[in-house]
Amino acid sequence: MVIDSTAIRSPAVRVGLMGFLVVAGYAVFGAVHVLVWNPLAAVPSATLAQIHAEMDWANESLATPLVMTWTVMGILLAAGVLAASLTRKISAARATTLNLLLIVLGAPSLMFASFPAGMGIADTFGISGGDYAPWGGLLYVTSAVALVLLAIQMVRRRPKPAQAG
Repeated sequence: MVIDSTAIRSPAVRVGLMGFLVVAGYAVFGAVHVLVWNPLAAVPSATLAQIHAEMDWANESLATPLVMTWTVMGILLAAGVLAASLTRKISAARATTLNLLLIVLGAPSLMFASFPAGMGIADTFGISGGDYAPWGGLLYVTSAVALVLLAIQMVRRRPKPAQAG
């Protein structure tokens, strides 16, 4: 794959790169929320090592492989949008749409990826399996904002009806 210098300065590449950074940040932030911040907030009297030890003893886990798979998949999908931007296979508008869609889909997929961790904490410590740290809410708000922006973009890009003449 050969990329010339004009392609790197194109609007599509700038959108692809910005989208990659936002999606990768969302994914990493989500993983840290599920695997570190939320367990510590759910069991504030324990260290992360103590939480893991107690969960191991109860034959429960935070489902780290699932959470890490979710993280890597988000990053890879965003890298695909960036690669398509770099090779001029998609426009800036299409890169924007795809990146917004990835952020929108971050919320439901995060719920799926974090469910076993929440249940493991709930079963081990006799508490609810919901979010205890506030950072999960920030991710869901980010996805909601992306949904609104995606809807606005779709309405603005809708083809104009042909005028009767």
